[in-house]
Amino acid sequence: MEQNKNLESYSRAMGRFAGALKLADVPANVIAKAKLVFLDTLGVALASSTMDFGGMVTSVARRLGGDKQSVVIGSASRVAAANAVIANGTLAHGLDYDDTLEEAIVHTGACAWMTALAAGEEVGASGAAVLEAAIVGTEVLCKVGLVAPGKFHARGFHPTGICSTFGAAAAAGKLYDLNADQWVDAFGLCGSQSSGIIEYLADGTWTKRMHPGWSAHGGVIACLLAQEGFRGPAKVFEGTHGFFNGFGGKNDYRFEKLLELGKEWEIPKLAFKSYPCGSISHPYMDCALKIKQKYAPSAEKIAEVVCRTAEGPVHRLWEPLADKRKPATSYGAKFSLPYSLAVMLIRGRAGLDEFTDDAIHDREVLKLAAKVRYVLDPTIDYPRHFSGHVKVVLDDGTLLEENQPHPRGGLEDPLAPEEVEAKFRANAQLALPADNLEKIIDAVSRLEQLPSIGSLSELLLRR
Repeated sequence: MEQNKNLESYSRAMGRFAGALKLADVPANVIAKAKLVFLDTLGVALASSTMDFGGMVTSVARRLGGDKQSVVIGSASRVAAANAVIANGTLAHGLDYDDTLEEAIVHTGACAWMTALAAGEEVGASGAAVLEAAIVGTEVLCKVGLVAPGKFHARGFHPTGICSTFGAAAAAGKLYDLNADQWVDAFGLCGSQSSGIIEYLADGTWTKRMHPGWSAHGGVIACLLAQEGFRGPAKVFEGTHGFFNGFGGKNDYRFEKLLELGKEWEIPKLAFKSYPCGSISHPYMDCALKIKQKYAPSAEKIAEVVCRTAEGPVHRLWEPLADKRKPATSYGAKFSLPYSLAVMLIRGRAGLDEFTDDAIHDREVLKLAAKVRYVLDPTIDYPRHFSGHVKVVLDDGTLLEENQPHPRGGLEDPLAPEEVEAKFRANAQLALPADNLEKIIDAVSRLEQLPSIGSLSELLLRR
């Protein structure tokens, strides 16, 4: 529903929320979960910094350079904040191991937290100010995605890529102390910098990895331009040619979600990933793991594996089925349910080692993946919920079946803080010595007490 012409634009209302929010306004459980998301995001970024794509994006950030304001995570370099976020956002999302909000299908930490960290370093902010900014950025990003659940994917866009620009602007704008008019201009400018198509699904190439980094860059640039007086459309969200009509087509949008900022919090609903692959796959993989643990079926005796699925994820995880059964690249394997289920049923795990160039050529895994198929189930409430169903049919007709109504790591089935810390250690130890890891965990746990975010960012450098 479009706002009455006499009411303020949504962007102005959102800016008012972002500018006014203080930690004292935020429930304790939201703060605690936000800090865990930060830790998880840092771990993924550090792991990515050791990999080929991580080296490439770090090199580009160095070439872009600028004032040495913000750390490029897992490197020895500092560059301008707007350039640091290109690298850090890409690193944080590059393994598809970062947090997810189910219904909106957006990943938040790679943009909101990476922007808050870089902009916070630039302005010499305290840990509390960075925490405030990251919470603002996360909530704005989530609400923008919740206005149009499923609409962006249906038209070939990546929701994280196109929504994150607004979350980044919210985080950076909070730290840059934008005034009311500057908030409107900054969000208006974000609408023309949002981008991200999902053609990477066709050939397993890497563009999805860079979407949060590029969006974070756009959000920072939008704020800097707004501070200079550069104008952006006030009705960037609800306008006839605005963000939602442009990326989602003519639809009935839930614009009221944008006015729920600070009233209903999304951060507690964020789900941590247990596996470094597409989040919609996770409940299915959990089902396969349960079957493996309970029955240990021999791959040779499996006749077929059948999954129920909603129509929405089919073009991302299932089709073309022949290609998904034999992914051409290790990155493409992250968006293949036949491959992921076969890996889980054979190896009983799906970590970083299961999504490498060598792993995707495992003949035993590919032989089983060729037996995996799907059936459409219109009763699945997607994207509101990511559910899983796996039925294994053995040669003798025996049926082994598991269902899971939601992914592990989310609101309904949360990970304990100790599990998030263990995941962080496993990822971060690829880049940093063990004593640094404990210092980072400690610093994030008491983030709001840090006089300067610089004391944390120093720990993220690889010397």
